[in-house]
Amino acid sequence: MSYNTRTEMHICIENDLKKRFHANCVLRGRKMSDVVTELIEQWLQTNDVSPNGEEKR
Repeated sequence: MSYNTRTEMHICIENDLKKRFHANCVLRGRKMSDVVTELIEQWLQTNDVSPNGEEKR
């Protein structure tokens, strides 16, 4: 059985951007961390690099 563990990630963004993101997540009943995870997964689908340094396409 596989268990997913979670970790913290700290980033710096403009305060206004964070406030807008938080407000939009609240309005949609979403957790910011869940949305960020989705966005990272989407980004990796087109930008992931293999262990040998080659782009995956």
